[in-house]
Amino acid sequence: MGINLSNFLSSKSKNARMIDFQDLDHIDGVSISVVSANLYNDNRDDLSMFYFRDGANHASVYTQSKIISENIKWNLNQNSKKIYSLIVNTRNANAFTGKQGYESLKKLSHIISSELTKKQEQDEDILKKISSKDIIFGCTGTIGEPYPYEKISHQIPSLINKIKYTQNKFIWMKAALSIMTTDTKPKLAMEECTIANKKIKIYGIAKGSGMIHPNMATTLAYVFTDAKLSNDILNKLLKKNIATTFNAITCDGDTSTNDMATIFATGKVDNAQIKNINDKKIQNFDKALNKVLLNLAKRVVSDGEGSSKFVTVNVKKCKSEIEAKQIALSIANSPLVKTAIAGEDPNWGRIIMAIGKAGPKINLKKLLIKFGNLKIVQDGKLHQGYDETKASEYMKNENIDLDIEIFTGKKSFTVYTMDFTKKYIDINADYRS
Repeated sequence: MGINLSNFLSSKSKNARMIDFQDLDHIDGVSISVVSANLYNDNRDDLSMFYFRDGANHASVYTQSKIISENIKWNLNQNSKKIYSLIVNTRNANAFTGKQGYESLKKLSHIISSELTKKQEQDEDILKKISSKDIIFGCTGTIGEPYPYEKISHQIPSLINKIKYTQNKFIWMKAALSIMTTDTKPKLAMEECTIANKKIKIYGIAKGSGMIHPNMATTLAYVFTDAKLSNDILNKLLKKNIATTFNAITCDGDTSTNDMATIFATGKVDNAQIKNINDKKIQNFDKALNKVLLNLAKRVVSDGEGSSKFVTVNVKKCKSEIEAKQIALSIANSPLVKTAIAGEDPNWGRIIMAIGKAGPKINLKKLLIKFGNLKIVQDGKLHQGYDETKASEYMKNENIDLDIEIFTGKKSFTVYTMDFTKKYIDINADYRS
């Protein structure tokens, strides 16, 4: 399965909410390498390395599934203050592989740390003897198949030899393409901001298309910044911003065994020290990080398996944010709602059903439902000016906004989702073939 890089660089997203691909360029302290380990039995890139020559502070959030992949177990067992390399493979989830999967990562980490140490010596840049515990992994693909240790280990020398110390948009695009599975397009995002007048870059890539439901960060997402921030600050910022970005998307209601989102800070910008996330000096960075994560999260939904619509579910005026999220997810995950949207049917009765089953109390006498600017339900009954023709016309849009007001409080939550089409069934029925 060959991938034409120029096609992606010039492509437009089907979703009007998505901006065109941004031109990610160089970010100090990050080096990238991408190769093919023939995991798909063709020449597509499927193995990537992110190398931090001086190490990088880091923070991660992982899936809350009770069955987790071996790479997540490995990452959770590492306690290094700095990470020197992230290795990501596609085609194989390394989940339900047991000892074989975990031991494979252990052996790979020893090979990688040894080879990277040798490279530092060759570059006459001996900064630190890299340990196997300074390496973390990302894995994505099919669950339950033996981890392809031999194929991957044979490509480690090539991966390290091809490390690029200076990046450009093509290298970032190659990296984003290399981690794709059922995705139809790569996901990249960037923002620039300041920390106390020091210019900061935040770059991110992600993959995800199916098995997407918020229960941490429902995909693989990797964010890189040249800011100097501690692990503690990174951890707090990541958890805060995951809540309204990757934990606010759902494609099909399924949570993977491999979900992870990690932020790496190379510290190459000598910005003011930040000791508290409430420090005003970190506000710009906080907002920019949220933009990067939300951009990536929306790209995941926009590329949902077989999707034809990007759907925003806004639930407002609830007693709590938790209740607003419950109702929004009930709507967003309903197969009946999703298929009605795919069929461009303004079947507002399915929205009523999903609100009612969600659990939280509703002020039915004031309930409001809107499709875009069209009032469907007002004061708990069908709006007197409801026009089925106009509603049907609205449902033909690629971007659908569902606005619901519950009138039990002042809290709100927004969830992003997609519709269900026959193509979703086809993709998942043929997933392993």
